Amino acid sequence: MANQITEETIDYVSILAKLELSDEEKEQARKDMGNMLDYIDRLGELDTAGVEPMSHVFPVQNVFREDVVTNGDGSRETLQNAPEKKDDMFVVPRTFD
Repeated sequence: MANQITEETIDYVSILAKLELSDEEKEQARKDMGNMLDYIDRLGELDTAGVEPMSHVFPVQNVFREDVVTNGDGSRETLQNAPEKKDDMFVVPRTFD
């Protein structure tokens, strides 16, 4: 295991995660973190010379479009269905005094 995780690192990470770890849990966390870092080191050994860099696994396209009103807001038609209205607004019963 080339990556050694210190007890101070475990204490710091447990504070950040707001965890209280027993001595056994700290030891297990130290082993787990070391294993994760070792695995990351192994990934760094892969030959990626012919692999094109990417920022996302799936192709991402610009999803923006022009903001054009095509059918209006329909407020006048909606107010025609109101049982009671005042000044282009719905009149509703009071819910509190």
